[in-house]
Amino acid sequence: PDPDRYLANLFALQMVTGNYAAADVSRQSLRDRRRRTDAGRPVGRAAIYDIYAYAKALEVGNRVSFADAFGRAFHEVVGRLNDHDAYAVTRWLQSPPAAYQEALQKALDQQRTNDRIGQTAAVDLIWQYVSFDAYRSFGPWGDARGAEDDGRRYTAAEEVLVKSRGGARISAVVIRPRGAAKRLPTLLEFTLYDSQNYARECAAHGYVGVVAYARGKHGSSGAVVPYQHDGDDARAVINWIAKQAWSDGRVGMYGDGYSGFTSWAAAKHLPPALKAIATSAPTAPGVDVPMGGGIFQNSAYRWSSYVTNTKESDKASYYDDDLWHALDQKWYKSGRRYRDMGTLHGKPNPIFIRWLNHPSYDRYWQNMVPFREQFAHIDIPILTVTGYYAGSELGALYYFTQHHKYDARADHTLLIGPYDDSVMQRGPLATLQAYTVDPVALVDVHELRYQWFDHVFKGAAKPALLAGRVNFEVMGANEWRHAASIDAMAGGVLKYYLNAAAGDEQRLTLKKPQRLAFVRQWVNLADRKDASWMPSTDLISKSLAMHNDRMFVSEPILKTTEFNGSFSLRLDFTVNKMDVDLNVILYERRADGDYIRLFSPTNEVRASYARDRVHRHLLRAGERQELVIRGERMTSRQLQPGSRLVMVLGVNKRPDREINYGTGNDVSEESIADARPPLKIRWYNDSYLEI
Repeated sequence: PDPDRYLANLFALQMVTGNYAAADVSRQSLRDRRRRTDAGRPVGRAAIYDIYAYAKALEVGNRVSFADAFGRAFHEVVGRLNDHDAYAVTRWLQSPPAAYQEALQKALDQQRTNDRIGQTAAVDLIWQYVSFDAYRSFGPWGDARGAEDDGRRYTAAEEVLVKSRGGARISAVVIRPRGAAKRLPTLLEFTLYDSQNYARECAAHGYVGVVAYARGKHGSSGAVVPYQHDGDDARAVINWIAKQAWSDGRVGMYGDGYSGFTSWAAAKHLPPALKAIATSAPTAPGVDVPMGGGIFQNSAYRWSSYVTNTKESDKASYYDDDLWHALDQKWYKSGRRYRDMGTLHGKPNPIFIRWLNHPSYDRYWQNMVPFREQFAHIDIPILTVTGYYAGSELGALYYFTQHHKYDARADHTLLIGPYDDSVMQRGPLATLQAYTVDPVALVDVHELRYQWFDHVFKGAAKPALLAGRVNFEVMGANEWRHAASIDAMAGGVLKYYLNAAAGDEQRLTLKKPQRLAFVRQWVNLADRKDASWMPSTDLISKSLAMHNDRMFVSEPILKTTEFNGSFSLRLDFTVNKMDVDLNVILYERRADGDYIRLFSPTNEVRASYARDRVHRHLLRAGERQELVIRGERMTSRQLQPGSRLVMVLGVNKRPDREINYGTGNDVSEESIADARPPLKIRWYNDSYLEI
């Protein structure tokens, strides 16, 4: 009853029985049907099987080598495609056969012990084999044919040097569509990584694609100094682009992670040719790296060692998790100062020490990206993409909220959903860890970015998914919503009080307690018997292991309720130290007992920076006082009847983080000698959580 499915499966069966001519005819019939229904749509991965069937038919029918047959099939199929679709096909052809071999092996292993196999499973198994055999066959020739096709379509300059301020020379790659009838806008990525670049992909979308490399990378001169020079250097590249004969004077910047940061670093300098920015998972130095919530993280030491040393051995060691885990353990068990990390590692790291010298968001960090009123001067369209489960959500929301704080009319759009940091490069996953993502969230955000650039630079319609300033997927509801601001995502506010109760599980109550009480929390900061403990990062858990934490649980929710936006926590407490590092995580505990994280990673904050990341405000040891923690992460989830809201409030003490012993001195100078007496906290029950 489904002709498309019938023809596709018939092709697969014909291929594995060696009837290649018939398989090619089946593909032709399928193309004829889809030509009518898919007119105007981008080519799909089905084109891979068109090439495969045609090449095998030519190989057998004409008695030629597969290499020759593949060359002809590639030329005839890809040659008639536009640049955009041809780029997609050549990129798919570069997929490693090992991935398909692994999938086939897994499918075979699942069936190996069975005496019989059902028809559906049999067809699925055959498709796994066809996919593997196709990519195995293409392997030796796909890159060469792709390079030939690129040479026909694009003009490439691989080693352009652009002079920046101070005499530095920035290396850039420039890819332009051949035979462009007019000057074109340029899309620029300024990156620290000498790896995959998207210059050719930009050209395939009708732009000039430029990728420029930070000092010390690729062919750029100078030493690698993360963050400090990138704004100036990116501005120099933008100014250079605007003067070229092929440029129409307009530049858009894009990037993920570090190159998301460089887009903002360039915008701080307001180069006239910069007309748009689109970033995913942009880092914000001083905000989410090398610290989060004011707490330095060992991953920053690891990363800074990697990017500032170009030796191959250091590159290999960066991916050696056992090496860095051993260093975490060595430092934690030693009880030494955080500044001694390099001594324990045996290699000096002056960049990391420089960062430790700036624990506040001082001028060192402020000079890297826009700060306060500087955001008001950035009057270009901006798109930010992030996820509820992205480590960089903190940085992305910092840029978004600060921009709108200092310019209420800022043309800055946010797209957020159940994604992690890799969504732009890899695409959204149907299953993220063990969490099943709503089907409506499985959006090609990579292609969406080009659609948005087309809207800005070419007058195309704005993507419908970006209808609001804030565009968010409601997890569990399988629905996208659009709002004018983060505050406007929600229809109201719920206030839950932290109510003391008997046992390990404390209460979140909507009614304010009548009698004052408190929950005790006690942490021995000198204890190192917990060196092997690390918090779970699972998005779904059957239980929560408490470690220096207190859990607060609400009554069952009576009706379907949406939690949209962020949270704030007002704490009424006493503590015997002048500072403490805290973490807050929220869960939905479903009626079946499963805990689902509402965001990840955990929201962390150094108490002395909760009010103001620029100036440190120490706590008053021994006095009852208040502290407001404003969540720097957000979420959207439909909570089901019978579910409970769960908040875990904890003290940070772990091998992969700086440890705050609470003396009020520079935390990186503290050691286990400062650990006594143990940390003692009373959380009073007029503290409350607002969502």
